[in-house]
Formats: sequence, C-alpha cells, structure tokens
Amino acid sequence: MAELNGRPVDPDSLLTLALTNYAHFTSMRVDDRRIRGLSRHMERLVRDCRFLFGAELHPDRVRHCVRHAVRELTGSFVVRVTVFDPTVDMGHPASADTPSILVTVRPAAALPPPPLRVKTVRYERDVPAVKHAGLFGSLHARREAQLGRFDDALFLGPGDRVSEGSTWNVGFIGDDGVVWPEADVLPGVTMALLQQSGEYSTAPVTLADARNMQAAFATNSAVGVRPLTFIDDAPMAAEHPALDRLRDAYLAIPGERL
Repeated sequence: MAELNGRPVDPDSLLTLALTNYAHFTSMRVDDRRIRGLSRHMERLVRDCRFLFGAELHPDRVRHCVRHAVRELTGSFVVRVTVFDPTVDMGHPASADTPSILVTVRPAAALPPPPLRVKTVRYERDVPAVKHAGLFGSLHARREAQLGRFDDALFLGPGDRVSEGSTWNVGFIGDDGVVWPEADVLPGVTMALLQQSGEYSTAPVTLADARNMQAAFATNSAVGVRPLTFIDDAPMAAEHPALDRLRDAYLAIPGERL
C-alpha cells in the first residue's frame, strides 16, 4: 500500500526518489491505531525536512496523510513516511524545496523479536543526525554480515568505538546499568523513549568494552528491544533482568492515537 500526498501513487512520480534518493523518512509501528512516540516521530520529520529542504512540514498534514493511507487497517503494522521533492533532479539539489509525503505500509513483526547475531563493520553514516534515505552503506554492511552468516551489522568508528547498527540503535547492560554509546548516531525514537523511562549513562564504548558487557540490545520502532547474542565471535547473554525491565518499560509506554 502506498499513497503520495493522500492519493494513490503514480509510478512516474517515484522516479525522482529512485534516481536521486534525496529524501528523509521515519518508520512507526502501529498497534491498535496507536503509535509509541508519535510526537517524537513528527518532531523528527519536521526537523529533518527543515534540514534537507529548508521547508516547514506541518505535522497535521503528515498525520492526515497517514490516517488516509491506513484508514481500513487494524491490528499491528509498520508505517513509513518518506519526504521528498518529486521535481528535483540530480544536477540541481538546491532547488529541492517543495516536499511531498509518501506513505507506505508493511506488516509488523511479532513481539518480542528473536535475538540478533551481529558482525562488526567499520562504517560511519553520512549526516548521522538525519534519518535520510541514503541507506546504501548500511544495507551493504548488513548484506556483508549476512553473507558471513550473521543477522546484521554493528558499526565501529575511529578508535574501535561502537556507534549503532544498520537500522537501529545499540545499548548495553554494564555493571552500573544501561549504557548508551557516546558517538555520532541517529537519535532514535525508541532509544529516546527508553532513556526517558529509566536511568542510564552515556559513555564511549570500544569493541573490547562491548564484548565485556553483561548484555547488549538493539532498539528501533518496529521491534522495540531486541537482544544481541553474539558480537562477532563473542557470545552475549540472551536473557538478563535488565533486558526484561527494558522490554517491559517499552511495552508500558502508552501509544498516541493516530
């Protein structure tokens, strides 16, 4: 299912998105017509639209487009809102200043999700503060990890410092509780909600530090909290009381009505 500005998508209108990929997006899990962190998702879209297009995006317009696209759907599913300018061309990105709203829907995975085995990859995302559509590097890293019989990739920056995963934030359980890596990462909505709901610390986490943590987990809006059971060849705990508390805290967050 896909709609552009509240209307069925004309395939030709997506050519610019396919050919230039100059866009930003957010993905939201919908459960019974409610979304955890909906206001934060709207804030992200507004902020990133201002950064990419120098234009103001009105949250009410976004919510109207999403409601229209999912009008008959019930249960759980994932909505992605992609913002791009169908008139821009590769030679003149400075002219991209009239954003359109593409809404797409896909099935949601069951909760809780299975754990992940991750392979570390040296990679730093372009403009990490923006949830942009430039996913080649992230997906290539994921593909390489999967070809190596892992589930996904965990990124390492300078000094072997852990940053984030391909499409998720990473956190750890240390001796003193929850630790989020101090690094240039996408400010994830689920990570922010968990930070809001409990105590945590932020600190540089090297690969050696990560392997010595009591547990590790991935977070994003589609799956909530997902344990990591291997970082390269280092096993991590699949179960831990702190992971249970994080999962419970996430599920206890009331969803905002769409």
